[in-house]
Amino acid sequence: MRNSIEFKVHGSYGLFTDPISKLGGEKLTYQVPTYQALKGILEQIYWKPTIKYIIDEVKVLNPIQMEAKGVRPINDKGGNTLATYTYLKDPSYAVRAHFEFNEHRPDLVYDRNEHKHHNILKRAVKAGGRRDVFLGTRECQSYVEPCIFDDEVSFYENMGELHFGTMVHGLSYPDETGRNVLEARLWNPIMKNGVIQFIRPEECQLVRKVKPLKPKQFNSENIESVDDLHESLFFEEEGQ
Repeated sequence: MRNSIEFKVHGSYGLFTDPISKLGGEKLTYQVPTYQALKGILEQIYWKPTIKYIIDEVKVLNPIQMEAKGVRPINDKGGNTLATYTYLKDPSYAVRAHFEFNEHRPDLVYDRNEHKHHNILKRAVKAGGRRDVFLGTRECQSYVEPCIFDDEVSFYENMGELHFGTMVHGLSYPDETGRNVLEARLWNPIMKNGVIQFIRPEECQLVRKVKPLKPKQFNSENIESVDDLHESLFFEEEGQ
């Protein structure tokens, strides 16, 4: 696929929080990563408002295991609260995705250089990301490396279909939809032989409005152009 990227992400723990579990002050992870979490990983690897990432599929490499931990969450009112967070243990995933230009950002047309964005993205994956990468939540640090998606072997390779019920797909922001509202998307994922194929955000049928929200404003004064960024990275590599 055009502008595609394939990478592997893994860590000791992951926490893709089921929002229902947060009502009691504790957190329980989903069994598999959400579309939004994987999109967030890509945005930590390389982010520009000019482009938007589309997650095509994820392959669950390791068996799904959970581990509960007692934690002391931040309490603004004081006290000594103890909560139980349930994490995924030893999660590892292969991800296939691609990027498209964000048509709702006509103010950034000057930054649409497909070839250079793709080159920087591939370099960023090879370097392990331009910023810290984590699996669901910041305390779950993770590592990124290039991979060949089809060569990675899933623990669930020959196990048929697994259904996970209704899950959060992701959040739709105004600069991605053209609507001045933050929306939450839900869907019903099915894993087939270890692989979950994601539907696109606009294909989600279960959409709920969260709150009014306006897009952030970007321009050539507060965003470095891809041409300048590509050139600076080239000279950094030449200097090494």
